[in-house]
Amino acid sequence: MYIKTTNKYSPNFSTYRRIKKNIKYIIYHYTGMSSESKAINRLTNVKSKVSCHYFIKRNGNIILMVPEIYEAWHAGRSNWKKDNSLNKNSIGIEISNKGHQFGYQRFTSSQIKSLIRLSKILIKKYNIKKNNILGHSDISIDRKKDPGEKFPWEYLSKYKIGIWHKINKNKLQKIRKSKISKTERMHFYKSLSKIGYFFKKKESSNKIQLVKSFQRHFRQNLINGKIDKECLLIANNLSKIN
Repeated sequence: MYIKTTNKYSPNFSTYRRIKKNIKYIIYHYTGMSSESKAINRLTNVKSKVSCHYFIKRNGNIILMVPEIYEAWHAGRSNWKKDNSLNKNSIGIEISNKGHQFGYQRFTSSQIKSLIRLSKILIKKYNIKKNNILGHSDISIDRKKDPGEKFPWEYLSKYKIGIWHKINKNKLQKIRKSKISKTERMHFYKSLSKIGYFFKKKESSNKIQLVKSFQRHFRQNLINGKIDKECLLIANNLSKIN
């Protein structure tokens, strides 16, 4: 499969050459800037010290900024499962969107079509597992919200990109906001650990951000940082996906 890209290289990358087998994550971001041109300029400005491998414009056009063999600087302080500092073993894809700070937009159909084509190529090339396809907020729960609750994770899962639960939506709606016990709360956090989320168990503020990150990905129409039976059921279901 071939995908057309234009090149606009960023100077922000680590110059050692990565081993193909060590690349095992795809991380999605939104740009979170007031304009597309500002986002491109920042990602290619040596002073910013940030970059990505691919940039998807609003019209669906794809820009290659850092060749995949090199480490782009997109994830920052990050954790998933037993891995940390995920720049070294991931492909970073920035998707043009103003983000929460400047008027969060829906992603365009052209962007999603391009994202699907690009992701399928990368998944095949690096043999990336579907539960290693993540958003920035999944791996940096205390710092990031992107790609956010408007990102179409459920739709992407139909193309075997990322994971999604198989639970009936009407069933979930009925148990939304239903309280859970302390034991169920413990099971929820255990399920999140099995999925791959990293968190500090003794920090309550960290747990609130954790729940919001989980909701932004898997319960997108109610992000309140509170664990209810709907969240519990979804987390338990996802923890069993390999």
